[in-house]
Amino acid sequence: MKISVEELADREAIRQTIFNLARSVDRCDEELMRNCFHSDATDDHSSFRGSADEFIKWVMPVLKNMERTQHTIGQVIVDLDGNTARTESYFIAYHRIFNENVPGDMFACGRYLDWFEKRDGDWKILHRHALYDWNKNDAATGAWDEEPAASGILRGDRSPNDSTYTMGGPGSPPEINK
Repeated sequence: MKISVEELADREAIRQTIFNLARSVDRCDEELMRNCFHSDATDDHSSFRGSADEFIKWVMPVLKNMERTQHTIGQVIVDLDGNTARTESYFIAYHRIFNENVPGDMFACGRYLDWFEKRDGDWKILHRHALYDWNKNDAATGAWDEEPAASGILRGDRSPNDSTYTMGGPGSPPEINK
C-alpha cells in the first residue's frame, strides 16, 4: 500500500484533533474543545444530542463538578475520502465523581465515531457520536490523596494551570529541585 505524504499529514492532523479533544475534556479547556469542532458541528453523547456549541455549554459545568477525569485514546482508525474522513477511536474514560459527597470512580469505555471535514486546510469534527461498550463504577480508593503520598505527587490540574500548559514547548526540560 502506497500512501502519499499529504495523506499521512491528513491522518496525523485528524488524530491530533481527536487527542486534543480528549485533552480539552480532562483540562476543562473550553477554547481547545471549540477548536476541535467546525462551527456547524453536532454531537451525540446519548445523554446529550445537539450542536457542538450546545454540547460544550452543557459538558463544561458537568466536568467541573468532577474532581478529575482522564480520557485515554486507543487505536484510531481513519477512513479518508478526499476532504472528508470517518474515524473510529477506542477510548477508556475515568471520572472521579461524587454521589451524596461520597467519592466514586466511574469508568466508561467505548468508541468515538467521528465525521471530519477539511476546510481551509484544517481538519475538524463535523459530527461526533459516542458509542459506549461497557462501564464500571467503584468506590474511590484515593490512597494517593492522603499523606504521606499527597504532598509528594504532582497532580494534574483541571485548568490551563496544568503542567501541560505551564512547562512550555519543546526544548530543555525544566530544572528539578531536589
